[in-house]
Amino acid sequence: MLGVCRGRRKFLAASLTLLCIPAITWLYLFAGSFEDGKPVSLSPLEAQPHSPRYTASSQRERESLEVRVREVEEENRALRRQLSLAQGRSPSHRRGNHSKTYSMEEGTGDSENLHAGIVAGNSSECGQQPVVEKCETIHVAIVCAGYNASRDVVTLVKSVLFHRRNPLHFHLIADSIAEQILATLFQTWMVPAVRVDFYNADELKSEVSWIPNKHYSGIYGLMKLVLTKTLPANLERVIVLDTDITFATDIAELWAVFHKFKGQQVLGLVENQSDWYLGNLWKNHRPWPALGRGYNTGVILLLLDKLRKMKWEQMWRLTAERELMGMLSTSLADQVIHWNSPKKLRVKNKHVEFFRNLYLTFLEYDGNLLRRELFGCPSEADVNSENLQKQLSELDEDDLCYEFRRERFTVHRTHLYFLHYEYEPASDNTDVTLVAQLSMDRLQMLEAICKHWEGPVSLALYLSDAEAQQFLRYAQGSEVLMGRHNVAYHIVYKEGQFYPVNLLRNVAMKHVGTPYMFLSDIDFLPMYGLYEYLRKSVIQLDLANTKKAMIVPAFETLRYRLSFPKSKAELLSMLDMGTLFTFRYHVWTKGHAPTNFAKWRTATTPYRVEWEADFEPYVVVRRDCPEYDRRFVGFGWNKVAHIMELDAQEYEFIVLPNAYMIHMPHAPSFDITKFRSNKQYRICLKTLKEEFQQDMSRRYGFAALKYLTAENNS
Repeated sequence: MLGVCRGRRKFLAASLTLLCIPAITWLYLFAGSFEDGKPVSLSPLEAQPHSPRYTASSQRERESLEVRVREVEEENRALRRQLSLAQGRSPSHRRGNHSKTYSMEEGTGDSENLHAGIVAGNSSECGQQPVVEKCETIHVAIVCAGYNASRDVVTLVKSVLFHRRNPLHFHLIADSIAEQILATLFQTWMVPAVRVDFYNADELKSEVSWIPNKHYSGIYGLMKLVLTKTLPANLERVIVLDTDITFATDIAELWAVFHKFKGQQVLGLVENQSDWYLGNLWKNHRPWPALGRGYNTGVILLLLDKLRKMKWEQMWRLTAERELMGMLSTSLADQVIHWNSPKKLRVKNKHVEFFRNLYLTFLEYDGNLLRRELFGCPSEADVNSENLQKQLSELDEDDLCYEFRRERFTVHRTHLYFLHYEYEPASDNTDVTLVAQLSMDRLQMLEAICKHWEGPVSLALYLSDAEAQQFLRYAQGSEVLMGRHNVAYHIVYKEGQFYPVNLLRNVAMKHVGTPYMFLSDIDFLPMYGLYEYLRKSVIQLDLANTKKAMIVPAFETLRYRLSFPKSKAELLSMLDMGTLFTFRYHVWTKGHAPTNFAKWRTATTPYRVEWEADFEPYVVVRRDCPEYDRRFVGFGWNKVAHIMELDAQEYEFIVLPNAYMIHMPHAPSFDITKFRSNKQYRICLKTLKEEFQQDMSRRYGFAALKYLTAENNS
């Protein structure tokens, strides 16, 4: 999109969204900032437009600039007529993509000189491209807000990382939601030679909120106007990108365009590909005034140092205020290659198949493959990376359980809040979040759980990049899931040969926003009304001030179709009929036997039970409970170790008399198959158990000896 060379095409697939100020405004802004070849003197803006604090001197300067602006407007109208005639004579030229660099050079008040100050990338032969230094850092600024934009940023970043050969410094202007998501993502991505800084978009709202705006992006699209003020004062140049762009070549080629800037040229844009600004698309179609098709701000090259010297902050405010007197509000047009909507993937264009495939490729591309070092470019020291390498170097690679031990230190790329999440915990401090983890083969359980549990849910999903997109399509096509905004989906990307079950649980637990958590598994359906019952039990058992773990008794069915019991009495009847069983009664009795199901049948009040070896109930606890131990992966001892830790910390185990959950049948997981068929797997699990118990003894002293004794007697 930046240029078409003879015999070679370079594409920059971009969903380029226009900024509020149209192209003609940019043109006369630069041209109008000079009077007789010298910059117009502008005082700093100390108040919003229309503020009574403007001084008489500022008002005179303002009026002087407005007069000059009107003069240049007339010159630009003449230029538009000339360009229209030229486009009519050269249809092949009109279809090209034009790279523009706007000039502040002397003489821009003259229309011919102004025209000469616009560099057309397709109107001349491609010569020797300027060279970017091998290890020169390329700076990229992106405005990002909300959950959906955060997903778009990931695809953009993947395409940039895939082609890049230079260190990158991303400057992300983000709201609190996007910052939380992207900070975690980049921290866990651990890509060498990439630095990320965040700037609070919420603090910038007041800078642009006075501009009326009808665009779907709201005021965030206008924040590009204040980048000179927002970004570091020592940052001289930056590439500004929309979130929904896909790169098809090295971003260094775009960075090299800065070397073509001459004199006082400060801004680089491309021509808009849409006919929107030409007008007459329908009766009474009156778009924003623009020079030809207008210019697109999805990709912008900014020379920040020169923009600051020309007092850009004042100039755009004055110009925007003047335009809004006639236009009342800003409105933007969509372009041809603009992937901000699934419908845009179905547009008709001779290049659209290439762009579509490019976009879809990076959408599902394995981001772990981008964790590659830049040859010959030293990375900045990263404490987390250094600590990780130190821990891995201490492992014995000849150890038969090396892969198990290594998994404990694997950093999995994590994308929090993959879908929109919106929930305010109940004000009575009794709210409970259901916590679970899953992989792609359990996706079908989500709708059923949402029907059984109306409260908030925190889920960690272990997926590849391609599977994450399948999940997105599945969720967006489900009325049940789309109707729930209190379900948080956290994607933990696949890496390694084991299912990191306890890492997933910890990710889901860490992002619970309620005081209490129901630690469940994805293949269990809670009884109807359990959410409200647990909230009442929290008060009854004073969980806020005591260390208690409330046990929800677990049952199972071997039938894929089950008439779910609506009451305890109905459940007991199904137990007696053999339709239901206590969980794992046939294969792992010890896991839930301490719940004392015989007592539960007639219990009407909560009762206490003692810890026993291999006990692994499903419990409701405070949010500050200990995490799961990451050394246990795949199948075996992952919940047992956690319950043991709760007991060591003197939690009381209280069985709820009117609560239950039912395990639904499914095919055996890959990990349990490995456990049953692989002798070395079982040996390593036994070794990890022994090491965990030794760690417990060191942490909890004499009180932890009972765990060794119980294990030996079991």
